Amino acid sequence: MINYKDKVVIITGGGSGLGRAAAVSIAKQGGKLVLVDMNKEGLEESKNEIMSVASDAQIETVEANVTNEEDVKNYVDFTIEKFGKIDGFFNNAGIEGKQNLTEAYGSDEFEKVINVNLNGVFYGMKYVLKVMKEQGYGSIVNTASVGGIRGVGNQSGYAASKHGVVGLTRNSGIEYGEFGISINAIAPGAIMTPMVEGSLKQMAGDNWEAAGKEFVSVNPMKRFGKPEEVGNLVAFLLSDAAKFINASVIPIDGGQSYKY
Repeated sequence: MINYKDKVVIITGGGSGLGRAAAVSIAKQGGKLVLVDMNKEGLEESKNEIMSVASDAQIETVEANVTNEEDVKNYVDFTIEKFGKIDGFFNNAGIEGKQNLTEAYGSDEFEKVINVNLNGVFYGMKYVLKVMKEQGYGSIVNTASVGGIRGVGNQSGYAASKHGVVGLTRNSGIEYGEFGISINAIAPGAIMTPMVEGSLKQMAGDNWEAAGKEFVSVNPMKRFGKPEEVGNLVAFLLSDAAKFINASVIPIDGGQSYKY
């Protein structure tokens, strides 16, 4: 049984999707949470959902833009001021971006996706690692994607950013293992989150539900993943039970990455 009693975890992108699911899992196991997101309403919804299953949970929320380095420093400083330490960090905030062939992919859109998905992850690691190195322990999980370990058609910005997350994870895991810090990434496939729903709507419009069924028909498990399945994996990787897993990228996609 994983125990998060007296553990402090920061989660970016905590206002929805995988961030919310991980927060629920960690709170149910006694963890103290700092949820970070740009979406104030989403943060409140996450807090309410967590409290409905873990009424004694200690939860703080911080509105922040992960592409703003000062905002990132502030949410790290806030956590230290409030709780005095950072045991775990789910570096999760991200966007998909618009879909298009590389030749037609807008330069501004590319920069936007890279800024959120890659720069935001880097800033988070930069400031959290300083704290964890001083502590002499800690665990980080970055959100990559199956799009970070293989190609994804019509999503140049997304694939490039997630490949970058994989590189940052492996490189930093090698750098910081000697300081008692484990750094890993998850590579989710088709998990039914608001982001994936939005992607299907970009592809298929009003027929997105039918497109989704066709999409998962080629998955070995014939279904979408559930956010809570990813949340449970994150909770494990951030826990003391997974301390010797380091510089790894763990797919959670029903086996689809290995089918072809």
